[in-house]
Amino acid sequence: MASGYMQTESMFVDSVATWSINMEKPNPRFTGWTDVPLTVKGRVEAVGAGQLLRSRGFDAARVDVAFTSKLQRAHETCELVLASMAGPDQHTWSSERIRRLQGLNERHYGLVQGLYKNDVNLLKEYGAETVLSWRRSLRERPPPLDESHKQYLPPPAPTTESLFDCQNRVCQAYEEHIVPALFEESEGLQHPPNERTVLVVAHSNTLRSLMAYLDKVDDDLVPKLHVPNSVPILYFFDPSTRAIVSQRLSSSEGMSSHARWLVSAQNYREVRKVIEGHQLTRAIFNFFDDGEGDLELTAAEIDRGLREFIRFDEDIDCVTIAVAKKVAREMRPNESISREEYENRALAATVGLSSPDDDIEGIMD
Repeated sequence: MASGYMQTESMFVDSVATWSINMEKPNPRFTGWTDVPLTVKGRVEAVGAGQLLRSRGFDAARVDVAFTSKLQRAHETCELVLASMAGPDQHTWSSERIRRLQGLNERHYGLVQGLYKNDVNLLKEYGAETVLSWRRSLRERPPPLDESHKQYLPPPAPTTESLFDCQNRVCQAYEEHIVPALFEESEGLQHPPNERTVLVVAHSNTLRSLMAYLDKVDDDLVPKLHVPNSVPILYFFDPSTRAIVSQRLSSSEGMSSHARWLVSAQNYREVRKVIEGHQLTRAIFNFFDDGEGDLELTAAEIDRGLREFIRFDEDIDCVTIAVAKKVAREMRPNESISREEYENRALAATVGLSSPDDDIEGIMD
């Protein structure tokens, strides 16, 4: 390590469910605790994430313990990531190193689990604003399911959750299970706490909750945190103080984080190329262009434009998608931005990327 400094690392990876929100799918569902399998695309991305981690010096032998949820899509993602991190050295990983926690399950969506998010009957019964509030607000809950529902599970499983409820559950799992594995356990783990690496593979809302907790994000900003699919996220800790030691970086909207998105050289070149070459901006804004030249778009319109971009360019880089979605998610309610402002924010979003040219140890304070 740089200057003899020893550090403990935590890596987060998101899983992709058959029903989960995906920019290629115009009509996603409320997946929640529905135990659907991992998508084919999710399997490919999990393997890619593991290969990327291995290429950056994080091989499977370095991982002391991996935490994931009780849902099969997250567990399969975890196994694929570890196997890919092992490369030809498959003996360096084992499923016995994986610990499954119900506390890391995706947010529970209650009675609406399994329904399409734009279901006509759902929108008619509750109203579009109410349905959107379940997705984007911190404390709103969908209606709970009861014992007659096929997805009902006995306590301590919830019957519905707000994002705030989910965050409390995840933080409890972190303090009771992940923190001891990072800093305290002395038996059964191959590295001492000052050299320990923990992998967490979970879901968008649970990882969002955990990142908000680690970065001390204000409650009203938690729904704006973006968790990219298939892009590993790194946190570095001082094992003696348990404090995060990586430098805190701010986004264009003032939201700051210690997290680093780990990307490949190809990812990094591609995202810079499409932003600096104006390809991303043109693709999104031209979908709505009325010829006036002074067009401004809302977050919802940017998401829609990005979906159209992906429809016609299936090879678009996953990090480019993540950066584009991050800008939209961090926008203020009812805010509209110009082409120039969108480009500026997209460039600012790339600051938190850890490219192969970066010294991993050098990103600490």
